[in-house]
Amino acid sequence: MESTDKSVALKNGTEAVVYISMATSFNGFDKNPATEGADHKTIAASQLSKASSKSFESILENHLKDHQKYFNRVHLELGKTTAEDLPTDERLKRYAKGEEDKNLEVLYFQYGRYLLISSSRTPNVPANLQGIWNPYIRPPWSSNYTLNINAEENYWLAENANLSEMHRPMLGFIENIAKTGKVTAKTFYGAGGWAACHNSDIWAMSNPVGDFGEGGINWANWNMGGTWLSSHLWEHYTFSQDLDFLQDKAYPLLKGAAEFCLEWLVEDKNGNLVTSPGTSPENKFITPDGYQGATLYGSTSDLAMIRECFQQTIAASETLKTDVEFRTRLEKALDKLYPYQVGKKGNLQEWYHDWEDVDPKHRHQSHLYGLYPGHHISPEKTPELADATRTTLNIKGDETTGWSKGWRINLWARLLDGNRAYKQYRELLRYVAPDGVRASYEKGGGAYPNLFDAHPPFQIDGNFGGAAAVVEMLLQSSLKEIQLLPALPDVWANGSVEGLKARGNFEIGITWSNKIPTKVKIYSVTGGTTVLKHGTKQKEVTLKPNETVELNW
Repeated sequence: MESTDKSVALKNGTEAVVYISMATSFNGFDKNPATEGADHKTIAASQLSKASSKSFESILENHLKDHQKYFNRVHLELGKTTAEDLPTDERLKRYAKGEEDKNLEVLYFQYGRYLLISSSRTPNVPANLQGIWNPYIRPPWSSNYTLNINAEENYWLAENANLSEMHRPMLGFIENIAKTGKVTAKTFYGAGGWAACHNSDIWAMSNPVGDFGEGGINWANWNMGGTWLSSHLWEHYTFSQDLDFLQDKAYPLLKGAAEFCLEWLVEDKNGNLVTSPGTSPENKFITPDGYQGATLYGSTSDLAMIRECFQQTIAASETLKTDVEFRTRLEKALDKLYPYQVGKKGNLQEWYHDWEDVDPKHRHQSHLYGLYPGHHISPEKTPELADATRTTLNIKGDETTGWSKGWRINLWARLLDGNRAYKQYRELLRYVAPDGVRASYEKGGGAYPNLFDAHPPFQIDGNFGGAAAVVEMLLQSSLKEIQLLPALPDVWANGSVEGLKARGNFEIGITWSNKIPTKVKIYSVTGGTTVLKHGTKQKEVTLKPNETVELNW
């Protein structure tokens, strides 16, 4: 072997095994990496020493054991396929012509799980906009965390796709950003609790950003990042049933997010509580006299996120049997929130007034938050509002980019329209050539040959949102019930799935034929009672901890 400062050369050899060890001096969001940093050279050297004492085969074996203990929890089959077993790029091209390839659809779902396992392992440092796959020193969007959808969408599949451990970096990050967010709430807004805005980073930045004064107010003036992030705390509890986590970690953070919202709300002329000013992330309105703007009072998305935050904080307080006085304040405020409005087109209004959008087909759909990822709009509980969200989605159309497409698939699944969800799932797998040409928002997204989401130029949230949506088509749940195959598309008439998670810490397996469940397996980690539902048929099941029940449906 010969080496220079630029190269390593091997002569007269037949094989080379190269060990590379990397470390940084990052030592926590609140530590200066230059003066308080970790000893990166020692860490890298130690890792290299430990690794080089093992063979490639041994390292690969350990890697597979680590990966597969998570990955193999979920198995999905969507029935017989006539598609050939081709390389991925050829399969995508074939699929783009409208050909059937159920195994490609399964692959894309499992690929999303693979990506989360691979990129969400660092304590308190979640997967960013590119996961961990980035060839640039200064990548697009700085590989930061965009909090008005993208960072959250990365974790929609963590719980329901049975990867709860991968949620922990995000949950730890929320703890960090709540600390800086307490300062932001006080100094920027004169409020208690904690707040976060449009963008954050590994240092848990929470203050407003704005591209040094050049940023548009339609994104830079948004302050509901903490409100949205807090929902992940309650979601983790509902799936895990971890009371210690709820009491020690989640509830104090939920309460802090709710405190900020309480103090940020003001009364309108009719005594309703609204935010002022408010925006609807990245969208703009047109007033009747032609004025185009982005900032006003009482935006629907603000109030949707606050509703969900209040409802979750109230539920957490009730579960822990604590903080009755604060809970009462939240309940009173919840009753006074400006209600949803249905516009003249039958759509769910995005703004306080029934105004037109500058771009009616805009990729953001933040005012539909209550349908998904929230839970307070549904066809069953609020049919009129669900119909209005459906009209809104029809107005927007189906053509949109990766993360937005992923969100819309989930929205259609929550509306129980499996065929519309499936149509957009196929579009998420539209072949995009890796030719270095930046795709445009107008062209829509798709998938590169390696299945990375082709939102220009690459954002991993489309992969994660699409994978999460597959679960929503197959299984939806609350702490009281589990809906089996709620949005199953016609083309998936026969199939089976094992290992999906439902709220209440239940693990579910379903076998179905002609779109009807035939066998259901339910395993309870912590014990409990739930109601299994499909169509008009339902069965109540009570399980002890670590008990499995199999039902012929």
